[in-house]
Amino acid sequence: MPQHPHEKVTPLRPKRPCPECGKDSQRAYYPFCSSRCKDVDLNRWLSGAYAIPGRSVDEEDGDPS
Repeated sequence: MPQHPHEKVTPLRPKRPCPECGKDSQRAYYPFCSSRCKDVDLNRWLSGAYAIPGRSVDEEDGDPS
């Protein structure tokens, strides 16, 4: 069924603040507002600025010494 110009289209996702700058998110970059903010976040992951805590290497090697 074709859409009429006066019908409102429901967005797929609700807008939420960009995790980097706080502006409204944009569909193309969700949950970010722009390519720049998306790249800033990716750089933080790739550079190790974000880390998920885990056991130390000493605990993982299984050596009882």
